[in-house]
Amino acid sequence: MSKVLVVGGGAAGMFAAIFAARSGSEVHLYEKNEKLGKKLFITGKGRCNITNASDMEVLFASVLTNPKFLYSSFYGYTNEDVIQFFEEAGLHTKVERGNRVFPKSDHSSDVIGTLVRILNRERVKIYLHQEVEKVVSKEGIFENLILKDGTAVYGDACIVATGGCSYQTTGSTGDGYRFAKENGHQVSDLLPALVPMNVKEGFVKELQGLSLRNVKAAVYQGKKLLYEEFGEMLFTHYGVSGPLMLSASSVVGKQLRKEALRLEIDLKPALSEEQLDQRVLREFEEYKNKQFKNAVHKLFPAKLIPVMIEVSGIEPEKKVNEISKKERLGFVHQIKHFEMTLTGLRDFNEAIITKGGIKVKDIDPGTMESKLIKGLYFAGEVLDLDALTGGFNLQIAWSTGYVAGIAAGSQES
Repeated sequence: MSKVLVVGGGAAGMFAAIFAARSGSEVHLYEKNEKLGKKLFITGKGRCNITNASDMEVLFASVLTNPKFLYSSFYGYTNEDVIQFFEEAGLHTKVERGNRVFPKSDHSSDVIGTLVRILNRERVKIYLHQEVEKVVSKEGIFENLILKDGTAVYGDACIVATGGCSYQTTGSTGDGYRFAKENGHQVSDLLPALVPMNVKEGFVKELQGLSLRNVKAAVYQGKKLLYEEFGEMLFTHYGVSGPLMLSASSVVGKQLRKEALRLEIDLKPALSEEQLDQRVLREFEEYKNKQFKNAVHKLFPAKLIPVMIEVSGIEPEKKVNEISKKERLGFVHQIKHFEMTLTGLRDFNEAIITKGGIKVKDIDPGTMESKLIKGLYFAGEVLDLDALTGGFNLQIAWSTGYVAGIAAGSQES
C-alpha cells in the first residue's frame, strides 16, 4: 500500500485525500489551521457556492487563465459528478440564479462537515495545527516533508494543495509557491483576483452600502473596451464591489496595475437613450413646477439622487420647466454612462482568489503530477488557474483535487 501525503486541508486537499484513499492508499492530511476548510467556510457569503450547473462550454468560458489545461480534469470529474458526490453523501443541493449551486441548508459548514465525515470514513489520518516547512525531493523524485517542528515525514507521493495568497486569515500565505520554486517550478506573477476595486471620485463614500441590481458595467482603457457585463454591484467607502465588479477585477486587474481605467455604469440598461429620454420627459412633465432636485426621486434609489444631481451639472434648485433640451439629454446620457475612475485593486486580504500561480507547462494535465519531480502533485488554487465568480473556482479545486488524488493514490510504492 502506497503512502500519500496531502499538504493543505481546503477544498482541493480534502478532495485529493478522499480519492487517494479510495484508490487504496494510506493517506495523511496536514493542515496548519485548527480546522479543515477554513476558506470554504466563508465562500458564497458563508453559504458555499459548491459549483456551477451550466454546461461545459460555459464552464470553460468562465475560466480566465489556462482553460485548455483543465480539459482532462473538468471532463474527468464534472460539475455533475460534484453534485452527485454531495447528494450521495446526504448533502442536498439547489440551483440558484446564474446556475450557482448551493447546499439546500445555506450553510457552508454542512459542506465541510460532509467532507470531514467522508475523510474519517476513508480512514484518512488528519493532522491539524501541523505546518509543513519544506517539500524535499532527491534526484527528481519526491522524498519527504519536513514539518515546522523539524519532523521528517516520508511518503511515496505528495499532493500540494495549499491555496493562493487570498484571504490570508484563513492560512493562505503562499507556502505552496515556495515549495514549487524549491523544486524547480516557475511561478507566474501573483495578483489579487475577484477583489473589490478603488475609485478616485469622492462621491463613492456617499454611496457606501448601496447595492444596484440589473445594471450594465463597462470598463475602458481610453476608447478600448476591456470588460462588459450585466449584474449586481455594491458601493463601498473606497470604491466598488459585488459580483459584477469582482468579475471585472479578474479581467482588468493586470491593466489596472499599470494605469487608471474608466468604469461606466448603465443604470437603466433595459431602455435605449431615446426610451429613457421619454421616461425622463414624463417625470419632468409631472413635476414641471418643482425644483430639479425634487423631480427625480422615481428614477434612482434615495442614496443615488444627490450624486446624480451633482454629476448632471444642472442646478439643483432650477425649476424643471426651465431645464433646456440640451441639459435634459445630458442628464439622460449621464444615467446611461455613470462614470467613475478605477485606480487599483484592493489587496490579497480582500481577494476571493489569487490570479497567477505555479506555471502549468510543467504539470501533467491528466494527473496533476509535476513533470520535474516524480511523485509530487499540485491541485487547486496554487496552480496558475482562475475563473469568474459563480462556483467555477471551486469546480477547479474539486476537479484538480480528484485527478491528483486518483493519480497519487494509484502510484506504486
